[in-house]
Amino acid sequence: MDVAEVALRVLAVLVAFLLLPLLVGQTEHKVMAHMQGRVGPMHAGGFHGWAQLVADGVKFAQKEDTVPAGADRRIFQLAPAVALIPYLVVLVAIPLGPDELVGETPDAGILFVLAVLGVGVLGSLMGGWASNNKYSLLGGLRTAAQLMAYELPLLLSAASVAMAAGTLSLTGILAEYEWWWVPWQLVGGLVFFAAGMAELQRPPFDAPIAPEEIIFGAFTEYSGLRFALFLLAEYAGIVVVSALTAVLFLGGWHGPFSDQLGWLWMLLKTGALSFLVIWARVAWPRLRADQIQRFAWTVLVPLALAQIALTGVIRVVIS
Repeated sequence: MDVAEVALRVLAVLVAFLLLPLLVGQTEHKVMAHMQGRVGPMHAGGFHGWAQLVADGVKFAQKEDTVPAGADRRIFQLAPAVALIPYLVVLVAIPLGPDELVGETPDAGILFVLAVLGVGVLGSLMGGWASNNKYSLLGGLRTAAQLMAYELPLLLSAASVAMAAGTLSLTGILAEYEWWWVPWQLVGGLVFFAAGMAELQRPPFDAPIAPEEIIFGAFTEYSGLRFALFLLAEYAGIVVVSALTAVLFLGGWHGPFSDQLGWLWMLLKTGALSFLVIWARVAWPRLRADQIQRFAWTVLVPLALAQIALTGVIRVVIS
């Protein structure tokens, strides 16, 4: 690739990174407003509350950016960036369509994206520890425990797809994809999606935040734009987890007329999965911390192992 092509791909990834999480945030306002009969988000700016996201941005920009007196100032200020940047890096490796419509294609794409996703949790840990607040520290420790529990089923379910395709490359997996993989890998897809939601600390897996119990988890002492960066990281994580689920288990850009409309199929699948994440917040009550751990070790891990076993059997039969 020449310099112009590299610059174009970097610009495209940046635009997607800045735009898609905001669209998910706006969608969450509207979906929750309809499902729960909320009045406010439907009126800001007039038609269907189009300016709600703008109002939120102005609100965060006007709030005072405070740092607790006893906090580790540098770590406290750095934590939001550490939580957000990994999702930008992951977007570089997610294929949007055929014909190299991707920022970069690492050979071990699955290992790359899952390793980078694991870095994002450090932002919550850093914020919880550096805040000098016992509630923040408790939220950070819950985040670490949840990550350790759900990283295993996430990796195992992704490994099943890699076994089926015979490659660790995301573009290679899509090149080998067949439509009959969807029912065959369905259990793995459900495990991957649920584990991804848990790593994002989205309801019903939001015990590390739990405003009724520990104020707002690791983010208790944050305000203004730093708090907004943590929210942006959450919405960016929804986009990334949904896009990875679409690539690994739903065929990504595959669909009718994929040569011309592959990018559209990828966006539609990602959008549909993002809607499910939002719907889960409205429809499901929060699980307790012990229930979250039990669900990971007694349900998701055995299902992921069973999916790998099934994949191995089918691969042997096919070969």
